[in-house]
Parts: sequence; C-alpha cells; structure tokens
Amino acid sequence: MPAAAPIISSVQKLVLYETRARYFLVGSNHAETKYRVLKIDRTEPKDLVVIDDRHVYTQQEVRELLGRLDLGNRTKIGQKGTSGLSRAVSAFGIVGFVRFLEGYYVVLITKRRKMADIGGHAIYKVEDTNMIYIPNDSVRVTHPDEARYLRIFQNVDLSSNFYFSYSYDLSHSLQYNLTVLRMPLEILGTETARTRQESFDIFEDEGLAAQGGNGVFGICSEPYRKYVWNGKLLDVVKNAVHRDWLLYIIHGFCGQSKLLIYGRPVYVTLIARRSSKFAGTRFLKRGANCEGDVANEVETEQILCDASVMSFSAGSYSSYVQVRGSVPLYWSQDISTMMPKPPITLDQADPFARVAALHFDQMLQRFGSPIIILNLVKEREKRKHERILSEELVTAVIYLNQFLPPEHAIVYIPWDMAKYTKSKLCNVLDRLNVIAENVVKKTGFFVNRPDSYSSVLRPDEKWNELGGCVVPTGRLQTGVLRTNCVDCLDRTNTAQFMVGKCALAYQLYSLGLIDKPNLQFDTDAVRLFEELYEDHGDTLSLQYGGSQLVHRVKTYRKIAPWTQHSKDIMQTLSRYYSNAFSDADRQDSINLFLGVFQPEEGKPHLWELPTDFYLHQKDTINLVQARRSYTYWWTPGVLKHLPMPYDEVTCAENRRKLIVKKFHKFDEEIDIHNEFFRPYELSSFDDIFCLAMTNSIRDFMPKNVGIDPSPFTVRKPDETGKSVLGPTRLPT
Repeated sequence: MPAAAPIISSVQKLVLYETRARYFLVGSNHAETKYRVLKIDRTEPKDLVVIDDRHVYTQQEVRELLGRLDLGNRTKIGQKGTSGLSRAVSAFGIVGFVRFLEGYYVVLITKRRKMADIGGHAIYKVEDTNMIYIPNDSVRVTHPDEARYLRIFQNVDLSSNFYFSYSYDLSHSLQYNLTVLRMPLEILGTETARTRQESFDIFEDEGLAAQGGNGVFGICSEPYRKYVWNGKLLDVVKNAVHRDWLLYIIHGFCGQSKLLIYGRPVYVTLIARRSSKFAGTRFLKRGANCEGDVANEVETEQILCDASVMSFSAGSYSSYVQVRGSVPLYWSQDISTMMPKPPITLDQADPFARVAALHFDQMLQRFGSPIIILNLVKEREKRKHERILSEELVTAVIYLNQFLPPEHAIVYIPWDMAKYTKSKLCNVLDRLNVIAENVVKKTGFFVNRPDSYSSVLRPDEKWNELGGCVVPTGRLQTGVLRTNCVDCLDRTNTAQFMVGKCALAYQLYSLGLIDKPNLQFDTDAVRLFEELYEDHGDTLSLQYGGSQLVHRVKTYRKIAPWTQHSKDIMQTLSRYYSNAFSDADRQDSINLFLGVFQPEEGKPHLWELPTDFYLHQKDTINLVQARRSYTYWWTPGVLKHLPMPYDEVTCAENRRKLIVKKFHKFDEEIDIHNEFFRPYELSSFDDIFCLAMTNSIRDFMPKNVGIDPSPFTVRKPDETGKSVLGPTRLPT
C-alpha cells in the first residue's frame, strides 16, 4: 500500500425523499456502509436553504432516521395508506442547483455509463439527468418567463459528452494527479494537521491517533476550474455541504481501447477537457476575451497504462498532453453576411499583446516551458484572410519573447498545411511527422517509472535527445504544444494525431513494449489510435462547429475512398446550416448553463440582448483595478520554477489547494481494490473487465490463419478487421 492514495467520494448512490416541507437527499458510498444526509427546505419560494448535518450514518441509523421522518410527517399518527415520506428519485450525483426567476431547481444524474478505467478509478459518462423544482406548490410564485428559461437551460444536453469520476480528478492531468500522490511524507503530515483544523466533519478524525503505522494519507485536490462545467451550479452550496456532495463534471471526450501485445493488455485512453471559459459556438466565439481565455480551448491527454497491474503505486503509467485553441487575439467574423467564410476582423488594437500575455501566462503556470505554437493557418492567399491572424500572432510572440529568458522563450512554428495538401509533390503527414518528432523531443512526456532496461540493452539515439525533466521516479513533461488553425477542427485534429502518434511510440518504448520509438501506419496499434482520434475529433467538431470532421487523417494520406468526398460535402453543408440557424440558440444555452448570464427581475432577458460581448468581456463593464506590467507579463513565481509548471511545484500556495487526511489502510475511502472489484456485491464480467471497449485483436487484427499477431506489424488494406474498405467479418 502506498503512503498516499486518492480519496474516494463517500457519496456515489443517492435517493431523494420528499415531504411537503422538505427534501431529504440520502447519499451513500458504493458499499452502502457510510451514509450522509442533506436537508433541503421547500417552504422558501426563492431562497435555497440546504443543511448538511455533518454526520456519517450507518445503514441502521439511516433506516431509523427515515422511519422517524416518515412517522412524523403523516397527517395523523398511526394513519395507514399514504406515507408521510415518499421516495422521489434515485440518482448517482448532484450536477448542481440553479435558479432563474422563480425558485431553485436541483439537477441530479439519474443514469451513468462507465467509459474508461484509470488505475482502478472508473470514469463515467452522464447518460440522463432529472431537474426537480424545490419549492412546493403552496409557496410557488409563478413568472411568465420561467418556462422559457427552463427550456433554454435544458437545451444543453447533459447526456452528450459530460464525464465525471468519484475518485479521479478529471480536471487535472495524470502527471499532476500522480505528482500530488508522491509528495514527501513530512509535508503530508503537516497538511493533515491543517486540514483537520479546517475540517467540515466533526466525527471523521476519531480513532486515527491509535492507528500507528497502519495509517495511509488520503489526498483530494481542488479541481482546475477552467475545465469544470458545473462549477457555478455548485458554488451556491459549496461552503454549506461536505466536499463529497460536490461532483465536478468535465465536457469534451473520453475514449478507451485495449491494445493486446501478444496477450499483454495495454489500455490506451484519450481524454479531452473543453474549457468552460469563453465557451461557445464556432462563429460566435472567436479569439480571446479580456482575461486571456480563448475560444474552443481543449486540452487533450493520451494515457497509456499496463492493464495487467492496476494500482498507481505498482503499475506503469504514461501520459502526453497537448492543447488546441483559437488564436489569442481580439478578433471575430461577421456572420450577418451569410458567407461560408465571413471576413476576419481585428476588433481591438493590442500593441503590448496584453491578451496574448494573459493566455500564455496561464499556460506557463499549468504546463511549464517551452510553450510551442504550431500555427496551421494559410500564409499565401489571393485575398488576405487567414494571414491577418498569422501576422498579428507573430508580432505578439516576438514582443513577449523579448522579456523571457531565451531558454524559456515561446517557440513559434508556422506551417501552411492547406498549401502543402494541394501540392502533389509534398507528403503532408511526412512533414507533420518531422514537426512532431521535434516537438516531443522538446517537451518530453510523463512516465511514472524509471527508464526500462530495454533502453539500456538496445539504446536508441533519439531517446538520449528527449527533453522534459528526468526525476528518480520517471520522467515529467515540461511545456506543451499548442496547435491552431482558424477553426481548430480539421487541420488541428490531424496535426494533433501525428504528434500523439509520435508520443505514443515513445510511451510504448519507455514501458519496454517496443524495441524502437517508431510506429508505422497500417499497423493494428496505429489504426486503433487513429480511430480513437477520429472519434475525438468528430465529437469536438460537433460541439463547436455543429458537424463532424470534414477532412480526416485518411484525407491527408490521400487514401480516402471516393464515397468520402460526398460525405465531406454533406458535413460542410451541415456545418454551414448549424452556424447560420442554430448556433445562436446553443450559445444562449451555454451562457445560461455556465452562469455567464444570470436572470434578474427588472433586467433585460437573455433573448433580448443584442450581443453577449459584454457578458464575456468583463473589463467593458468594470474598470480594471490593477494594471499588469507590459514587460513582466507573467505571474510572480512562475519564472523561478521553469521549466517545471508552477501548478506542480510543492509550495505553500499549491498545498492550500489540497485536502489531506489520514485513514486506516483498509478504509473504504482509499481502498481502490475493494472499490474496483466490489467483493460485497454480485458483479458481471462485462462491467469489471470492460469487454465492450475496442480491442486490437478482435477489431483490427486480420482474421486469416497464420497472421503475425503483433499489433506493430504493417498490414495491407485488405488484411485487417477494419480498413478504408469497411469492416470485414468472419462468416457465421
């Protein structure tokens, strides 16, 4: 058992009971051995009164409590028939509380589906939700516009690509989560004392002093708010309830596939976190806001783990992170012209690159240095269009770099991908592969174990040139690649796939699974990874652009079948229709869901606003109190720790973001083995071993007898389970 482990939420199953005066929300851990109770007042027409009694109940105690509540709420004592306490709904978590013009609603997750597993920690997708109005009918004050706000709010489809976990922090990278677990024991001891002083529960630390050497530190970190989508919905109760009631949700993509290497299972996981800041649809959200948050900002992380060993302490884990996001300038496109490509306009002059400075400062804090920009916009055009952005971005980067130390300067790589695609002499993916090799060499990647002996037995010259930070426990990624085109959809996804493919080769090599850090196209491993990336690209494209990808990896490899061209035309038309007719409604829904717009009596309604510009650009309404330096444009303390990211440095400010408690080593709140295998319930193999996930042997390996089973063998197009020619199946 390691010295530290993630804390597992004790609220995973919920049941909502109702009386006329109150809702009682009973939450339990998965084993149903620990219970918590929330009381929600229903007699307040507009205010939210939530009471957490701070007590952890046993199953017997909670049954007795519910029995007393049932008896006390009957109209006459001893009356039979209708119960005083009725069961309203079962759920798996609270999305949050929201109010428009009447009273508050509570949003509950009523269906979930397991999508991935990382070290025994399950990641779930929200499948269905239930929105329940809290005040009872006798105190309800009706408003004519309430129903319209409710309709707009529910237009955000929570069953579409929203994810959560009870024990793994999805808003942070694997590198951050495992770095926190490896904090020195003396620091963990200090933080335990601080957490106990600030503790919400009055009974939770009883008996810990007598544990002696059996104690294990449990760690829970504050989520990274940029990637949390229900933060505003939970803020209203954040200080009134125990942290286990707060279930933070991310939006984006999550997919996991199984790569079998001669029977050895390796899980390849792709997680995309979409930023909740300056969020919106394609033409309505472009560039950046005054706080340095950019449109369509998505952090993509690929995680590789040896599935034969589950725990974070004993298993082998590796990850690589890259980012996409709109060009960090004040720019927009006027969609009133009804043109497929509206003209690009720079909205504000920014001679000191203030908004770009704020954006890159955020990146230095989260990722360290170097920040590498891969700019894929067009450089040569008959009519100046995309080039406007390139020229302004180059100017901003040159200005910011003159104040940074040369070894930590922002690296700018311009490459006109569209021009190379049209050329018959150039191979787009070969050129991207060269860029990818250079990028991965500069940033390195994360792996939680020292270099395998295979790198000593069969040394590779590329391995010795690898960047990042080498520590006794493995390697850390320092810096990140930031890819952009104009939309950050088609070209960006292909470029990210090529960089991810290059990083995947290094990850497999670091775990001793291949003899050289190279992967070829048309192998089962790369086809599996390409399918994951295409699902990822389609999902992100639908969220921002309103259609699936138009140009795919096969398009740039020039091996796409003729039928693909007609599909591309349909996707282009779908994207154009979505942008012209439905994006405005989707933007209103996102603004309401994220709390960017808060309805108030006597103020203009959301649908009456001519623009949402003032909602996202806060400095247009309030004067900025503290003006940042034009030369020292980074946050104090960031530069001192580079190339390491400031967020991962063990300093007092970062330690305050952690909750550290000491548990018995067999306590259910930190015992992931019991949480994963669940010996206390009847389990099915399908749930435990995720047999539904894509499998390299079942779905990609050729079905012929005598074929080499290695997923790193190059196949012919007709020698595979899935190919450009379509899926092949064994005859039944």
